[in-house]
Amino acid sequence: MLKRVMAIAMAFVGLSVGAGFASGQEVLQFFVVFGHAGLWGAVFVALMMCIVGLVILQLGSYYQATEHTAVFDQVAHPVAARFLDGSVMLTIFSLGMVMFAGAGANLDQQFGLPVWVGSIILLVLVLVLGRLDVDKVSNIIGAITPGIILFIVIAAIYAFATAPDDWSHLEESASTIRTTLPNVWVGALNYLGFSLIVVVSMSIVIGGYYLNARIAGIGGLLGGGIFGLMLCLVASSLFLKVDMLKDDAMPMLTLVGLMHPIMGTLMSVAIYGMIFNSALGMFYALTRRLTVGKPQNFNSTFVIVVLIGFVLSFLGFRTLVTYLYPLLGYVGVALMFVLVYAWVRDRGMIVNEVKRRQRIRELVTRKLDPSRKFTAGHQRELTRRLKASNIDEEEMAATVREKVERQLNEDESVDFSTDGKSSGRGSSRVN
Repeated sequence: MLKRVMAIAMAFVGLSVGAGFASGQEVLQFFVVFGHAGLWGAVFVALMMCIVGLVILQLGSYYQATEHTAVFDQVAHPVAARFLDGSVMLTIFSLGMVMFAGAGANLDQQFGLPVWVGSIILLVLVLVLGRLDVDKVSNIIGAITPGIILFIVIAAIYAFATAPDDWSHLEESASTIRTTLPNVWVGALNYLGFSLIVVVSMSIVIGGYYLNARIAGIGGLLGGGIFGLMLCLVASSLFLKVDMLKDDAMPMLTLVGLMHPIMGTLMSVAIYGMIFNSALGMFYALTRRLTVGKPQNFNSTFVIVVLIGFVLSFLGFRTLVTYLYPLLGYVGVALMFVLVYAWVRDRGMIVNEVKRRQRIRELVTRKLDPSRKFTAGHQRELTRRLKASNIDEEEMAATVREKVERQLNEDESVDFSTDGKSSGRGSSRVN
């Protein structure tokens, strides 16, 4: 269980920490610009992201979603569901596009390479790895995440250790940062909505991969908590050094580079990895949505969507963060209220479904494991529970069977094969 929870949490963080966050640019514009008050805004967002992570992943699992409309159609009025669907598709495409701009800005600032070089490298990586299944994609995203967490912690320690004795000038310096937001609380709520709309599509897909909504929810809760802690550390660190980095496109890269040039280089690589995470997650989720009902078109559609995003990315990184992100945040706030309301409303059904699926899995494991007895009574119970599930009976049966077969194949203590001709150990089973 712990392994699955951590995999979900790291994937959630990996989706949340894109070019704007890892670079520090969006944290600068949403929080640091408001000085000390901005730090309290970051704490508010950190706490709320725990709830957001729990809700999104659990709803995705409950509805066994393969793309986000599987949840939207269930929790919102048809008109509202279509509006949210269109908004999310526009958002994840825009964010994927921003990742190409961020990749170019990253290598430009650290290595002096032309902006198009970083974008081209990202384009190749996304096109090659975007053809994997959702499990492999989420594992790739989660695997890269610990690196950026480590660098953020190191940067925070450095910023606090070298903080100036007099902080009075920091507020004035922070106030010169360009932003379109009127005050810290509008900024915090807007950023929360923006963070939700960034992660919602791929997070729903990841949640839908897991049958156990409880495990998915805990993973989302932990992922939201980790993201929130990172947000607070980044906001605090940038505020303490705001006079040195407020004019840079990649302020976190500047901060780490102050420690040592080699650290700056390693941080650049880590930021690039997180940019790749977000780009892969955004374009993968968007293509899953666009090809719903026509999965055979996934690869060709994925290539077309990615190429369009790449071409449009040359509008410029900082401009996109300044004007596009706040606009998307307001849509995200509306989406947050819809999802949280639906989760509270259906909480009892979700809990009951978690218990039902656990029992279904136990029964299917008993049925397929040659060392265990499976009776006619077990079969009747299995049929009854499959019919009671909120998911189509045949779909649920096929999904559970696939997962149990994989589990039994990996268990060396069980003599099992998927061809249905298990050698067994003298047990009797009813098929």
